[in-house]
Amino acid sequence: MSETDDSSASPVGAIGRITVPIPQDGFGEVLVAVRGGSEAYAAWAEQPIGRHIRVMVTECISARSVIVEPLPS
Repeated sequence: MSETDDSSASPVGAIGRITVPIPQDGFGEVLVAVRGGSEAYAAWAEQPIGRHIRVMVTECISARSVIVEPLPS
């Protein structure tokens, strides 16, 4: 059994940029720098977030879905 470092695989805490705006009651897309590259995730938020806004991943709800919040400007 191999030991893995889940902290390096999780996008939680990573900074990303919204590539598809997040509407009030739906999801968008965020591009997050993880594992030495950039990966796209379906993204939900408590409030609408526009394109190109920088966000932080606060929770991972599935392998390809995250919850984000905008970074303070």
